[in-house]
Amino acid sequence: MSSSERLRRLLALVPYVINRSSVSVEEAAAAFGVTEKQIIDDLNLLWCVELRAPDPYCPIDLSYEGGEIVVCEAESISRPLRLDVDEAAALLVALRTIAGLPEHGDAVSRVIAKLEDAAGTAARPSSQVAVELDVRPDVLVQVRSGLDQSHRLKMTYYVPGRDENTVRDVDPMRLLLIDGWSYLEGWCRRAEAVRLFRLDRIVDLRVLDVPASIPDEAEPLDLDAGLFRPSPEDVRVTLELSPAGRWVADHYPCESVSELGEGRLRVVLRTRDVRWVRRLALRLAGTGRITEPAELAAQVREDAARALKLYDA
Repeated sequence: MSSSERLRRLLALVPYVINRSSVSVEEAAAAFGVTEKQIIDDLNLLWCVELRAPDPYCPIDLSYEGGEIVVCEAESISRPLRLDVDEAAALLVALRTIAGLPEHGDAVSRVIAKLEDAAGTAARPSSQVAVELDVRPDVLVQVRSGLDQSHRLKMTYYVPGRDENTVRDVDPMRLLLIDGWSYLEGWCRRAEAVRLFRLDRIVDLRVLDVPASIPDEAEPLDLDAGLFRPSPEDVRVTLELSPAGRWVADHYPCESVSELGEGRLRVVLRTRDVRWVRRLALRLAGTGRITEPAELAAQVREDAARALKLYDA
């Protein structure tokens, strides 16, 4: 679990307990979807929290003796956070995305109706946003089935960096929505590591009659800093794209994207293997070009010249 996820749980845990006078460790763990050990770790961390009200540097007083949690001296954060317009709109858009999934539609729709009623005018901006899922429904159903049953998945996955399909067995861990794209995080038995798979790149998928077996050392990826993880060995590649080539920014992980005006983009990519970038540049033809590094741009020109000679032959 990332630090931001834990912080959100800590901020919600205090009012959750105060509004109920006392809560068992078991009940709190079930409510927040974590283990009892994680709840106890959270409580131990809360011992270190000091509030500025009612008195300066007032420590939160809590106990969980006998498995019953009691929190005192934390009235200043006893009330759940109120949503402003941006927060209400973001939450409603996210819920409408989930409502598009067949197994959650009815339940989430009821939550949306209650939230819209409670939010009032703050909910209006979200009604102007249309949400479309980026993944085939059959793929999503299979992924959810593998997660629910804790069964291994066999998938054919398209790797754009190598422009090829790969077949691999994956033990599913969780579904994620990052930057508007749906991902499956799982233990890839081909790579022997935790990997992210974008659902719209899954060409074929089926649930195996084999229980998932995720190693103890497999840790969920910390995605607070985003998906892009540069390496010192990476080559930094800059491309300039025409309006017709803007799709590159949506399909490849970019270090940076900047507007050049008139619909043009400048994108910066990092990669250890420039072969796929050379193929990408040839595919772009007149809709994009490599500006840096100069050596790579020269290699692409040579590739194009050799390809043209084949037409002459």
